[in-house]
Amino acid sequence: QVQLVESGGGLVQTGGSLRLSCVASGRTFSTYAMGWFRQAPGKEREFVAAISWSGGITLYADSVKGRFTISRDNAKNTAYLQMMTLKPEDTAVYYCAVRAQTATMRKNEYDYWGQGTQVTVSS
Repeated sequence: QVQLVESGGGLVQTGGSLRLSCVASGRTFSTYAMGWFRQAPGKEREFVAAISWSGGITLYADSVKGRFTISRDNAKNTAYLQMMTLKPEDTAVYYCAVRAQTATMRKNEYDYWGQGTQVTVSS
């Protein structure tokens, strides 16, 4: 069992930045791939970024490529999502998730999920 807690969300103006954190507890975090997803009102949850257990492989949705950076610190059992140049369309609840195998964009392949943190970008 892995418990995940996201933090760092908030209200920011267009063009601003935020850094989300996801702290894991339970089983060894360093052996899990980790992903960030988001869900806007009335929309399906969508992939944002993912990182392999070692950090050597990163994946990004086209909509955030070049603006968001995913990273992790296994010593702190924490993953991060640095978000730059935020746009109103980035407004959503952001979730972190982990899986015991390779990083993937497919949300159905993640085993554990956090409760989410709200990100609101005002225009």
